[in-house]
Amino acid sequence: MKKILALLFSIPLLGIAQNTVCFNIEANPSPNVLALSPFTKYVDVLGCFSIYAESTISDSKVLHAAAVAAELLDNNEDGIVDDPQIEAQLINESALIPIFFQDGNQAMYTFFNNYNGDGVSAVLYNNEIDPTQTGHWGNDASVEEIMHTINHVGHTNVYPNAFSLQVNSSLLTAAMDIARGGQFMSVPNSYPASAWYHYYDQTCDYECMAIEYIYWAQVSNMGILDDAQTASGIANEWEPYNASLLQTMDSLIFILITDPQYKLPQIAPNGNYCPTPSAISEIQTEKKLINIVDVLGRNTTAKINNLLFYIYDNGIVERKIIIN
Repeated sequence: MKKILALLFSIPLLGIAQNTVCFNIEANPSPNVLALSPFTKYVDVLGCFSIYAESTISDSKVLHAAAVAAELLDNNEDGIVDDPQIEAQLINESALIPIFFQDGNQAMYTFFNNYNGDGVSAVLYNNEIDPTQTGHWGNDASVEEIMHTINHVGHTNVYPNAFSLQVNSSLLTAAMDIARGGQFMSVPNSYPASAWYHYYDQTCDYECMAIEYIYWAQVSNMGILDDAQTASGIANEWEPYNASLLQTMDSLIFILITDPQYKLPQIAPNGNYCPTPSAISEIQTEKKLINIVDVLGRNTTAKINNLLFYIYDNGIVERKIIIN
């Protein structure tokens, strides 16, 4: 499939550590929405995920978050979201991640006291973002928090049999109950010696444990945790810190997150996102539109802010989102 991305991409912008990010920072498109009113910076990521940031957040950090989101959604970096069902779900829920200058500031209170949607599952703070160390444990939380959001808003809803967070509901929770050494509805005083996932945060309930579990598994598989210092630092919570250990110690979650039907990202984000010009500008000029269908294959007409498939007489199919 080919896709016209002229609305989504722009000239590369260079951030810290020479990261190349092909997005523009724009003004907040919804300043009159009370929950979003504290933000002045905005990035539209591939038409299905939004970054909102306070004015005190540097452009390099805002673009870094946008690049990470794009790399997780378009892991082969061809300019197209890898999973159209996840893309549609994120659009339907207006998925976003807010970036606040600090925990507990006025912007944060304004947002959470007035936000009533289902598109937010995590937040980022200024001191949690380091474009020079993408996803590195203890330095850059961008991969973790954005992955939480995509998984929670997207995968748990699109593929509930695989990724539902409720007890006894999915392949994910079945694997987690084994990884924790038992099905614990609250945090135990101590985990069994057989457990390799042992999170002791008393504020984290069963569903929270599940969303943290899939994060650990994904970044272990990507190789983000694979160094001695990180492995030592996370050992009190998570043991299989690389793909080999994960496959050996936790075959159930390894099989789940590498199953191609779910199109989960396999390559670690590096903070650079700029698809090749050929991927961005494959515009076929001599073609006639013969049909438009939605994600369920139903005939439809052009609509604003909806993922649609444009079918042409030369066999080309384009996925388009017309942004208002």
